[in-house]
Amino acid sequence: ANNAIFRIQSAVGQLFRENMLGRDFVEIHSPKLMAGSSEGGSSVFALKYMGRDACLAQSPQLCKQMAICADFGKVFEIGPVFRAEKSFTHRHLCEFVGLDFEMTIKEHYFEILDVIGDLFESMFDGLAKMTKELETINAQYPFEPLEYLKPSLRLTFEEGVAMLQEAGFTDVDPLGDLSTETERALGKLVKDKYKTDFYILHRYPLNARPFYTMPAPDNQDYTNSYDVFIRGEEIISGAQRIHEPKLLTERAIACGLDVKTIQSYIDSFSYGAPPHGGCGVGLERVA
Repeated sequence: ANNAIFRIQSAVGQLFRENMLGRDFVEIHSPKLMAGSSEGGSSVFALKYMGRDACLAQSPQLCKQMAICADFGKVFEIGPVFRAEKSFTHRHLCEFVGLDFEMTIKEHYFEILDVIGDLFESMFDGLAKMTKELETINAQYPFEPLEYLKPSLRLTFEEGVAMLQEAGFTDVDPLGDLSTETERALGKLVKDKYKTDFYILHRYPLNARPFYTMPAPDNQDYTNSYDVFIRGEEIISGAQRIHEPKLLTERAIACGLDVKTIQSYIDSFSYGAPPHGGCGVGLERVA
């Protein structure tokens, strides 16, 4: 079964790369030693590099965006991601494989959701053909066949909160993030109502997202962001990014980041940048 799981993981990476290349995305390879945090917060591996402060990359996020500024249009990467997580759970790893992509936006961030939906539908279809591996895994670790819709289900964060509150989770903060418990509960509610294990939750509160997330134009309490879930487990976090240096600086300061450590990132937008966004997928959360 373990051998089959590794083969499924390999297929996920292959299907991801094939889908990205089929959409004319360019594969990049970003550095994993960085001068400053790329996500904010304390979950960063700090170290000394040639007498200077450095850290292991929490995400290829900043590099992906700089590639967009360099007129690549659409980029993706498959590589290691490092998080100094203190949580001892099945959801958290100190090192995992990230499947990331970034793309320009022509009119609306839903263009990214279209790519995500089509990507996973094609991945699920591809994995369903690996009957030998799936049967081997199922014999040792029984599971129910994955159910998913075409096109993929989309719900706003407010709609998700409303479903939870109606189900008795009255303490859910409409302007905060969801806990692991409420994410799982929402997954069950979605499965019962919409008959799907896979769905996209978008328009998250500003307080629950990284500094570079674009605030929603109609309500500054929310953002043009999204998470993607399989069976109540978050597998993707993404958003439209802020591409204006002034707003980016303001949000970095508000989130407690040392602007000097990300100045080169902010400066990359100073000559103009297109609206853009993307996401990061944790391979180990998919398979």
